[in-house]
Amino acid sequence: MLSGASLTFAFSPFYAWPVTFLAVVIAIRQLHIRPVSGFSTGWWFGLGWFGAGISWVHVSIATFGGMPLIASIGIMALLCAYLALFPALAFYLTKRFFTPALWPMSLPAIWFMTEWLRSWLLSGFPWLSLGYSQLDSPLAGWFPVIGETGVTALIVLLCTATAIWTFSKRILPVALLVTVTAISGIVLDQHRWVTTTKEHTVSMVQGNIEQSIRWQPEQDAPTMAMYRSMTTPLWDSDIVIWPEAAVPKLEYLANGYLHALDEKAAATDTALITGIVDYNFETKNSWNTMIVLGAKSAGENGHYRYGGSNRYQKHHLLPVGEVVPFESILRPLAPLFDLPMSSFSRGGFVQENIVANGVHMAPALCFEIAFPRQVSANVHQDTGMIITVSNDAWFGESHGPAQHLQIAQVRAKEMGRPVVRATNNGITAFIDDAGNITSRLPQFERGSITETVPATTGFTPYRFLGEWPMVVVLLISLATALFLQRTSKRDHN
Repeated sequence: MLSGASLTFAFSPFYAWPVTFLAVVIAIRQLHIRPVSGFSTGWWFGLGWFGAGISWVHVSIATFGGMPLIASIGIMALLCAYLALFPALAFYLTKRFFTPALWPMSLPAIWFMTEWLRSWLLSGFPWLSLGYSQLDSPLAGWFPVIGETGVTALIVLLCTATAIWTFSKRILPVALLVTVTAISGIVLDQHRWVTTTKEHTVSMVQGNIEQSIRWQPEQDAPTMAMYRSMTTPLWDSDIVIWPEAAVPKLEYLANGYLHALDEKAAATDTALITGIVDYNFETKNSWNTMIVLGAKSAGENGHYRYGGSNRYQKHHLLPVGEVVPFESILRPLAPLFDLPMSSFSRGGFVQENIVANGVHMAPALCFEIAFPRQVSANVHQDTGMIITVSNDAWFGESHGPAQHLQIAQVRAKEMGRPVVRATNNGITAFIDDAGNITSRLPQFERGSITETVPATTGFTPYRFLGEWPMVVVLLISLATALFLQRTSKRDHN
């Protein structure tokens, strides 16, 4: 459990990436040493991993959920206990069906499958996957080739080989494996997989609106006036971006405000992108939405209209925060299950890129940036950059927003696309196509930031081939381990 908890220091904002290898090696050695089922070993490791790593969830439950302290701690414990089931399953299957000598061939494949399961079961929560911790390590060059999920499998391979081979004191093979993998990553990191097309001036506004007042009706007008005022000096930019649900009125009711912004943006040849909530009064459906105002295509002043196609509707909804399972039962139980804006409808998994002043942008709303398959499905040849807008005010001064930003950095490196990330209270940042933060705004400050962003074209190997190469390699490895295990057992008999 302690080795799992130590993983928190491997991720942002601590960046101690070697901790990942130390923690996982210790866990696998315990899997070998402890006489009990691999399930319990994996579960305790996972409980420490997620208990410390996503402790920031408690901030939103305790502060905004209206729950007593004991209840919020209980909900957090339940969530972490659930997430710990996935490493527990990986450890159980590995120890149950394979001898330790074959773990380096079997555990990476099984871990890959259980992490895939974690990414979609009950809508998915792929947060804190091991690969994210390696953004600054020698393995970083592998991201554009095999993606974060592939890097995670690589980590498990190296750690399993190290843990098992140290028992037999065969240091040379593991040293050779680690050296080749690290040098390959460094070499790959020198190659640029995409090409720059055109530079665009992009500005982002960080309103720093307190979560406790965001949905109070009397705050609508002041908030909208503030965003409009902060944008006044930015109308010479190609694109201006506001955060998730920056406009606190429902889209239909904010029609006059939006049309006025659209006219100003069109007159200055600027595109304004903002988050907003769209509610259909006839169907009673609502969507967490991103819309474009003003100049929507090169050389043409577009005009916004309600229901227009140049918009994005969020697909991956945050459980409890945006959609409540079994809501007829849970909503009456506590304020946590009856938060404002917690009953959204889903947009499509694949949607058209939004187009802002001629720039095709792949959208990811808040939590969605953590889903590489969805982001990849929306990055096309003509996609110039990725846009993600968010509101991390739910998580206060915890390390949650820093982890969120790190995930966005990995998406940029995987896809070979710059990421522009506008948030309500931080961390608003520009990320280049290599995953580096080029500029950012301080957290909990109201302000704006402007930078020239070069759009890119072309595909990284990961965007072109997806996870199929890793799936094939890992399945071959697992099949070989099964064959050797069966052969060994037959020879022993």
